[in-house]
Amino acid sequence: MEAFSGFILGHEPAIRLGFFGGVLAVMIGWEVLAPRRIRAVSRWRRWPGNLGIVALNTILARLVFATVPVGLAALAETRGWGLLNNVAAPFWLKIVAAVVVLDFAIYLQHVMFHAVPALWRLHRMHHADLDFDVTTGARFHPFEILLSVGIKFAVIAAIGAPAVAVLIFEVLLNATSMFNHGNVRLPLRLDGILRWIVVTPDMHRVHHSVIPNETNSNFGFNLPWWDRLLGTYRAQPAKGHQDMTIGLDVFRDTGDLRLDRMLIQPFVGSAGAYPINRRDSGP
Repeated sequence: MEAFSGFILGHEPAIRLGFFGGVLAVMIGWEVLAPRRIRAVSRWRRWPGNLGIVALNTILARLVFATVPVGLAALAETRGWGLLNNVAAPFWLKIVAAVVVLDFAIYLQHVMFHAVPALWRLHRMHHADLDFDVTTGARFHPFEILLSVGIKFAVIAAIGAPAVAVLIFEVLLNATSMFNHGNVRLPLRLDGILRWIVVTPDMHRVHHSVIPNETNSNFGFNLPWWDRLLGTYRAQPAKGHQDMTIGLDVFRDTGDLRLDRMLIQPFVGSAGAYPINRRDSGP
């Protein structure tokens, strides 16, 4: 098992990059062939900032953290840290349990970033995109990325997630984030079935509505069960997918799509009415 973990750790960057590039290419092709909505803002205005933030976050995370989540999991396995490294269970069951727990942790983290005004300031950069496509799924402020990695480290160490489970989760989270942010059309019947298994683009698009009570719903990235179980699920946007407005009631100038303007958004203006503890009780 140690040899397998070592192999995973040694090839982690190539595995993740390969899946990222492959899913990105598939989703771009799908968006071209079968778009769900008419594009509101051209790719040329949005993509330089969105892809620029991906490159910046990748470099920053590697510089700040001496190890990566998969590396921490491998270390935890070696040292016997965490719950799963101290219980007798089939290895496959430990992998499934770790992936599910990590996904639930990401759901809770997402809710927290919507609930706490200071954290919302960081997260709202993700929501300030004026359109919704595959690149929106990777558009996160560097400070949010660093906090997210720190939270992920704590969960991995606490549960003793196997290194292979962490890699599976990282690949799944990255792939499903690009999928459920895709401007792609699915048959409605198929969407209705799939959203019991995975978060679909129509399900997650509601979360990017300009209406606060829609923004504060459908927090899942990968598994859709948490929203249904915890009462944050919303089936459809009030105005329908074609007529809904994407984004926030602030940062609506196309100049705000530039990378430099994106980076200063947490420090501009007030938190507004979007944090959960400030929303009204309306529909």
